[in-house]
Amino acid sequence: MICTFFGHRAIPKNIENELQIVLIDLIKNKDVNLFYVGNNGDFDALVRKELNLLKSTFPHINYYVVLAYMPKENNILNTYNFSDTIYPDGLEFTPPKYAIDKRNRWMLNKSDYVVTYVKTTFGGAYKFKKLAEKKGKTVINLADK
Repeated sequence: MICTFFGHRAIPKNIENELQIVLIDLIKNKDVNLFYVGNNGDFDALVRKELNLLKSTFPHINYYVVLAYMPKENNILNTYNFSDTIYPDGLEFTPPKYAIDKRNRWMLNKSDYVVTYVKTTFGGAYKFKKLAEKKGKTVINLADK
């Protein structure tokens, strides 16, 4: 099973424990062993941190950072090891304005579970939470816990 994530760029620090509980439940009880996460904002960073920690306890899981943009040569992130990243086919032809949206659709279409942190009724995280619900995905919103 596959899980992906959508959340606000800015999040409260106190969701870290709840995120860890949800991730462990997905791994132990829902047979999730593959995770796709973005690289935009605090929520994505927290998810990556937690998955990295959980990988030592659950070595059978894998996670990939799904890029919306191809890294530029002069970008400071070039010191980062990109071996755990995916750049979906077709994004190289997508205008930058639409790249995150297209990347998010790719992640959503591949996933069985969607973990979100959505508190508002607007914005990209809200849009993809609603789309996940419409597509019949199992959605877990940490903001509701």
